[in-house]
Amino acid sequence: MNDSTDTKPNCSGEKKCCGHCDYSLAFLVLRLWLAVRAILTGIEKFGAYKTIQQPLIDPTTGQPDPNTVVDIKVKFYALANYNGVPAALQSKFANEALLPHFALNAFNYALGPAFILSGVMLLLGLGTRISLFVQGLIYCALTVGLIMIKQDDGVSWLGIHVALVAFALILAKYNKLALLKKW
Repeated sequence: MNDSTDTKPNCSGEKKCCGHCDYSLAFLVLRLWLAVRAILTGIEKFGAYKTIQQPLIDPTTGQPDPNTVVDIKVKFYALANYNGVPAALQSKFANEALLPHFALNAFNYALGPAFILSGVMLLLGLGTRISLFVQGLIYCALTVGLIMIKQDDGVSWLGIHVALVAFALILAKYNKLALLKKW
């Protein structure tokens, strides 16, 4: 059979197939994952738990038992709860000689909003490359901090995030759904 009459799609040529749609879909999935990861990580910086005491419900009657009280932890989000760097890690960073105090404070205030902003930008396709680059810088900065306090497991997880961001930057040329494709 002659190649010109072959009905089978030939994906080596962009005219007969959708081009690089598999790369575009791969980038879209990666972009969505990184965006959601950044947004939720930023939002979690505003979360805290409070304990509420409630009477235990008697399973036989369905009525509250006033003699038995149960503590229930409830998570809530508020601006007043914001803490970019967890308190347990802040004390470790405070004792680190290589980390200036002003740098820790600046990072603490900027971390949550930087995650949310870069995540929303990435999700919407506003400056996709810039938002990916910013996320890569954030993960690199977090890595430096974790190396200083010898949190090797966290360093490994952040290394995976940096690799995902780098791969997304490689695939960014296949970005089809973006508000600003140039950046």
